[in-house]
Amino acid sequence: MALVSRTQSLSAFSSSSTHFRKPHSASSFNPISSLRFNSSSSNSSSSSPFTEKTSVQRYQRDRWLYQNQPLEFHQPLPTPCCSLPPDFNSLRENDIALQLPELRKLLQVLREKRHTEGDRGSCGPGNVFLVGTGPGDPELLTMKAYRVIQTADLLLYDRLVSNDVLELVASGARLLYVGKTAGYHSRTQEEIHELLLSFAEAGANVVRLKGGDPLVFGRGGEEMDFLRQQGIEVNVIPGITAASGIAANLGIPLTHRGVANSVRFLTGHSRKGGTDPLFVAENAADHDSTLVVYMGLSTLPSLAQKLVHHGLLPNTPAVAVERGTTPQQRMVFAELKDLADEIVSAELVSPALIIIGKVVALSPLWPYASKEVSSVVEAL
Repeated sequence: MALVSRTQSLSAFSSSSTHFRKPHSASSFNPISSLRFNSSSSNSSSSSPFTEKTSVQRYQRDRWLYQNQPLEFHQPLPTPCCSLPPDFNSLRENDIALQLPELRKLLQVLREKRHTEGDRGSCGPGNVFLVGTGPGDPELLTMKAYRVIQTADLLLYDRLVSNDVLELVASGARLLYVGKTAGYHSRTQEEIHELLLSFAEAGANVVRLKGGDPLVFGRGGEEMDFLRQQGIEVNVIPGITAASGIAANLGIPLTHRGVANSVRFLTGHSRKGGTDPLFVAENAADHDSTLVVYMGLSTLPSLAQKLVHHGLLPNTPAVAVERGTTPQQRMVFAELKDLADEIVSAELVSPALIIIGKVVALSPLWPYASKEVSSVVEAL
């Protein structure tokens, strides 16, 4: 019971409730296989802090895009948990077709405004800001990001920009969802490039909102390179990347003297997709480094096996965190060999972050007594 009361006293680290697995025998160094923290709410899309592909919040927020459509497009939408039509390509194409009239109208208004200002000697393309919004908690925004969000004409936002952050957008601004989820891209990357270019050329103050940091697995570098080649000025406003925000929230130091002298960010997906893209595992199996895996739920079983094969100990501490830093945060602490199975058992869903390394055992939420933590750190 000491372990239970000790961990429950740390509830300030998360708004989630705590659930424990039955401990194994205390005589060996593996008294508990994992520790889970579960939100009291459902993990369905209806409780997500982020914009889902067909969420009611998204269509209410982007309602201006459908102003020229028949009345039925203004009726309340089905709840977000309802299934989508099987033909995702048709859904995407129809959605874009419905948006085009209002996008063209907005472009024309901006061009006319630019022409009028040009007559007064202030003609020129607008600016594009790539803004990182952090892992979800709106209080993790930088002051500069908040100021730019407040002054935007048009904001293109991703799925992982939290709804709380989007509530900060000025009432006169226009929002356009360009998010991507597995199997459904509301806009291709090339279409996003063209949207940014078109509105910047029309003189708009365009903000590209991205979850985390725009230059850490956010394809911000591709957008920046494309726009600069077209002569458009691009300003990057960094955000707190998920690795830093979530690790801090859990009390995990990504580096720690004598425990981890480096940290490495990995993507769990390859450029071409697939279930086994993790060719970096051989070089990543470093006892003195912390590994942070983005978008890695589906490929974790392969990664864990490869890391162990290349020398990382099976009992290396690890944690998987769903919807980190938000009220819906859920997490699973486990040893590396057990983590994939525990994720499946806990039914964690994307977006999720995985941290692997000895530093995980330094979290006050790690389910071992302090003496055992010292032993595992020394042993590893």
